Amino acid sequence: MQSLGSVTNATMGKSKELSTDLKKRIIDLNKSGKSLGAISKQLKVPRATVQTIVRKYKVHGTVMSLPRSGRKRKLSPAAERKLVRMIKSQPRTTKKQVCNELEAAGTQVSVSTVKRVLHRHGLRGYHARRKPLLQKRHLKARLKFAADHMDKDKTFWRKVLWSDETKIELFGHNTQQYVWRRKGEAFNPRNTMPTVKHGGGSIMLWACFAANGTGALQRVNGTMKKEDYLQILQDNLKSSARRLGLGRSWVFQQDNDPKHTSQVVKEWLNQARIKVLEWPSQSPDLNPIEHMWTMLKKQVHVRKPTNLAELHQFCQEEWSKIQPEACQKLVDGYQKRLIVVKLAKGHVTKY
Repeated sequence: MQSLGSVTNATMGKSKELSTDLKKRIIDLNKSGKSLGAISKQLKVPRATVQTIVRKYKVHGTVMSLPRSGRKRKLSPAAERKLVRMIKSQPRTTKKQVCNELEAAGTQVSVSTVKRVLHRHGLRGYHARRKPLLQKRHLKARLKFAADHMDKDKTFWRKVLWSDETKIELFGHNTQQYVWRRKGEAFNPRNTMPTVKHGGGSIMLWACFAANGTGALQRVNGTMKKEDYLQILQDNLKSSARRLGLGRSWVFQQDNDPKHTSQVVKEWLNQARIKVLEWPSQSPDLNPIEHMWTMLKKQVHVRKPTNLAELHQFCQEEWSKIQPEACQKLVDGYQKRLIVVKLAKGHVTKY
């Protein structure tokens, strides 16, 4: 049979830390009245180690290892606060730039240290969202729009016919596909995603919708001019409003694209007695049709069109499939957008 001493030595040979069982035995022997020296001799553990274990037990009531402070942090609490303030005021600063600034101030830290500090304060790197550039006049107009329409209830917004244009690419640049594969199989044809130079082409669409459902979806041929836009409105606006049951007091929404606000379009809208919603520039987040475009593009690309004719066909089919319930949900929650704009002081929102 292997002696306790040999077991202890073997254990101590593998690790500098004594086992929990051995520490507990030291405490039991101490409680039974044995001296530190006697315990050291019996268990073949250095007397200083026995003394340390007994002292820690008397102070903390345990033989388990206590949390350790670890290596001293390179940045003082004041330096960390300064770093966090800098990142919050200039969120586009890279970790490398932070290291260079700290080094210029006399503190040398690694990129990983900067990353750990920022993570500790809840700051993590993300791709910057692409949003319209807003100037002071845009902020003022957005706040005025929110204030002027804050008291409008669901009945008002259900009478709005929302419109917009969008471009849909045959092979979206941002389309991603994840695959399960082994290392070294990245270029196996089954694990790659075919692409076409210049995206394979695209189509431009104009559409409208209201709380009751989707209106017309019209393809735009070539570059749309004010005359083309006028023709689209003449062909689709009133018919969509009638089909959606908007009645007589409906309101038309369009953004401030120069084609939309051209004199020829204004005159026709006026002659047709169509009321137009006053719209703040640079405000796609205030137009719920943006969510409709997202839904449409997602459903169309799932079907993987192979040419522009199929792309247009799938767009028409998927647009008609969007349920009225989805449209109404978007419109009925419109007041939340105005509240968020007000809270953001006119700046871009999550919508």
